[in-house]
Amino acid sequence: MLDATCSTLDIKDTQSFSKLATAYAEKSDLIKPFIEHLPTDEGIEAAIAARKSFKNNRALLVDVLKQQYAAYELSDKQQLHLEKLLREDTFTVTTAHQPNILTGPLYFIYKIVHAVKLADELNKKHTDKHFVPFYYMGSEDADLDELGHIYIKGEKRAWQTEQSGAVGRMHTNGIDNIIKRLKGEFGNLPFADEILSVCNDAYTKHKNIQEATLYLVNELFKSYGLLVLIPDNAQLKAVFEPVVTKELLEQFSYPLVQETNNELSRHFKVQAGGRPVNLFYLWDDGSRERIELAGNRYFVGKGKSFSVAEILEELKVHPERFSANVILRPVFQETILPNVIFIGGGGELAYWMELKAVFKAANVPYPVMVLRNSLMLMTEEDLHLQQKMKLNDKTMFESTNNIMTGIVKNLCLVCLETDVEQKKINQLYQGLIEKAASVDTTLLAHIAALQTNALKGLKELEKKMVRAEKRNHSESLKSVEQFKSALFPNNSLQERIENFIPFYAQYGNAFIRLIYDYSLLLEQKFTILKLTVK
Repeated sequence: MLDATCSTLDIKDTQSFSKLATAYAEKSDLIKPFIEHLPTDEGIEAAIAARKSFKNNRALLVDVLKQQYAAYELSDKQQLHLEKLLREDTFTVTTAHQPNILTGPLYFIYKIVHAVKLADELNKKHTDKHFVPFYYMGSEDADLDELGHIYIKGEKRAWQTEQSGAVGRMHTNGIDNIIKRLKGEFGNLPFADEILSVCNDAYTKHKNIQEATLYLVNELFKSYGLLVLIPDNAQLKAVFEPVVTKELLEQFSYPLVQETNNELSRHFKVQAGGRPVNLFYLWDDGSRERIELAGNRYFVGKGKSFSVAEILEELKVHPERFSANVILRPVFQETILPNVIFIGGGGELAYWMELKAVFKAANVPYPVMVLRNSLMLMTEEDLHLQQKMKLNDKTMFESTNNIMTGIVKNLCLVCLETDVEQKKINQLYQGLIEKAASVDTTLLAHIAALQTNALKGLKELEKKMVRAEKRNHSESLKSVEQFKSALFPNNSLQERIENFIPFYAQYGNAFIRLIYDYSLLLEQKFTILKLTVK
């Protein structure tokens, strides 16, 4: 049976998050002007009240979901959620992500579990309301370099394809080659056949990436009641037509974002600047082109342009051809979902914090934003190395060089630090300064320079002794590199690089359940799970 011990760290103690993400986790006063509600119980209540004044087309949303799930047998919990969505006292807890092949990095799984766990807890707490967890698929993203690969033990496995445009609309040919390789590597693990069979069905029995991703995520989370929404849909986009029209005619979002960013940049790094028209045009072949306004015409690539009247008619007849970019995508999401909580990573929260005024101008409620859960998974082998190196949960986040230096100083018999010698040198030169001062004050600068050079030489000697001692303990230091490469692949957090498949192949669905059991709600701390098998 899979189990774990759990510990948490403050986000700042990991030295791995941006200034903005750290400030958000700490609910700093610096973030308050750029959000509508704090991630607290009181903030959620306020978001619910605001959402009640905005009328969603719930019947359309449910109808689109039923179309998307037409070929699926819904779990009892999914069916309940669909029925409840028609009621005005039902709200959503949403996370969003692009359709990375094979789910991409581990945090794809973590943020979905976070949404599920938070919705479940809210349902227990608010018995007069209902909350539905959603994964909103960013299927119109065109960044294949980011979405078209996974990492296994730090090694990149890329999808070889010549396609371009909206990734969600791409055919899946070639992904099966990655799955075949994974089977060769992990086929002997207890649950490898189970998860690789699901992955294979996802990418060989579905015509495009967004449908494959829907199938894969549904297989992993249907028992939890998660609903997946593919927003690349003409009916849903028709609901967003008033905001798209406002953007085409007024270009309203860009100046609002620029004004906000002028204030935001005083404290944090700005995530996205936007453009005068924050919309793309989606061609039927899947290509995605910026809409550029020049004079009185809208240019959409491939030599095609529209007059004002023509583009408004195009929007009315073909709303599916209009795609929001990073600035308007959140507004579209909150227009079609009765959402009160959005769960996102530090980068997502950074650009959402630019959009408060845009939401207000579009008359769409701004949700509570929650920084997604971050976790590190440590196997029994990792734990053995941690104990061997006498690292605690905080010091293991130090750089490889710092950890190596600390281990060497602990292991060696001769003290390699020169603090005592530095103190003696300072005392020696202080005496010389006192003597020289009574003879010739012009000598003082020369003595100070000698003192500086002496201290510098001593520090260099200390570094050389440490390097020499590292060579004497090469076997111990190999353990450091092994430890860091496992938990910090490519010098990054494990969750930002590694894929979930090896963990599922080893532990099965118990792996997802464990993440659920130890997922935090609104605490916004870093979680370390030390896995054990009983």
